[in-house]
Amino acid sequence: MYVFFVHTGIKIEFMDTYNLNGITVTAFLDNRRETKSGAYPVKIRVTFKRDRKYYSTGKNLSVSEWEKLEKTKNSDLLCVKKDLQYTYERVRDVVQSLENEGKFSFDALNNRLGKCIDETLNAAFRAKIDSLVEAGAIGNSITYTCAFRHLEKYAGTKITFDSITVDWLKKYEKSMLAEGKSYTTISMYIRSMRALFNEAKNADIIKEAQYPFGKGRYEVPTGKGRKMALTLQQIKQIITYTDGAEATERYRDLWFFSYLCNGININDMLKLKYANIDGDEIHFYRSKTLHTSKEKKEIEALFTPEMKQIIEKWGNPDKSPNSYVFPFLTGNETPMQQKNRIKDITHRINKQVKKAGNHLGINNISTYTARHSFASVLKRSGANIAYISESLGHSDLKTTENYLASFEKAERIKNAALLTNFGDD
Repeated sequence: MYVFFVHTGIKIEFMDTYNLNGITVTAFLDNRRETKSGAYPVKIRVTFKRDRKYYSTGKNLSVSEWEKLEKTKNSDLLCVKKDLQYTYERVRDVVQSLENEGKFSFDALNNRLGKCIDETLNAAFRAKIDSLVEAGAIGNSITYTCAFRHLEKYAGTKITFDSITVDWLKKYEKSMLAEGKSYTTISMYIRSMRALFNEAKNADIIKEAQYPFGKGRYEVPTGKGRKMALTLQQIKQIITYTDGAEATERYRDLWFFSYLCNGININDMLKLKYANIDGDEIHFYRSKTLHTSKEKKEIEALFTPEMKQIIEKWGNPDKSPNSYVFPFLTGNETPMQQKNRIKDITHRINKQVKKAGNHLGINNISTYTARHSFASVLKRSGANIAYISESLGHSDLKTTENYLASFEKAERIKNAALLTNFGDD
């Protein structure tokens, strides 16, 4: 009964390799990321149509322990072996069940595994994090990891889906507020939980009556961070500001490019390649929604003369289709290295535009301000909201309306003050 191989190529024979209609289930010692104790996580790998997904078993072993596992007589290792075989068989059974029902997909598997392995929300989180890491969605994986760590600290390592009720969520929110967490953070943590519940519901793991979110149930609080949209005059002041330093002008111009390119976020901007430029347009997808939206919406931005000038000045001189437009990434980085590099450049842009804003008397400017300003300038200029929504890459008009609402309130407050601005007369 041949099974899994470790990185040394040694086969383990205590479990069968499962293969059904091109779907295979194996287990292996993931030697890519060593734990602090010098061990490696044991994972279940499911392969279908050359696509691979990895699922946590919750067990870590050293290479020598893994190699001894088949014939071990050690009581501790025997317990591990028993648990691994149980986990493997449960994964295999779910794959078989989904295939027999004609419903096999990785989305369905991801959801059902969260329940089938040990019937906990913890397992669903681990499976989600693993799948995000494998997909290279490092930012999302970090978000889920932070939410998961806090959840386990609050509720433990065996949280069943049916234990999460409306009252439980209200108490959890209240606890986080008591810790001093902002509504932005609370919203982020609970939205991660809700996403797993949505997937579980779609996969028929939980029933509608067990679903605690939505109108009349528990509604996820909206984090209302301070959003600032600049006027055209303020934007002109920012993009013409200089103190003579090259760094100031470079990062100021990158901020301006973000504003002009439909408020593109810095992550997507630094991943633009010359292949994304098609004549007088730039085409790209939002990384933020690429892994979560079923329908992948391509965003089209006009390639303006100002954008061309910025690329000529600061862009990559190698203009081959597969070269990055801006010379900050090489394509050889690991997903985490890439994430850190983008974070560093974002910090540099924020530092320079904040310095410019302080000099000009304009507070709280950041990379987010570029996106907010793109939307609000168009709205104030009478642009159709459907066009703004499409340009931002929003999934529906309601999202765009909510997005713009905070800017319009700021305008109303400012304009209301004019009604009693009687001056000194």
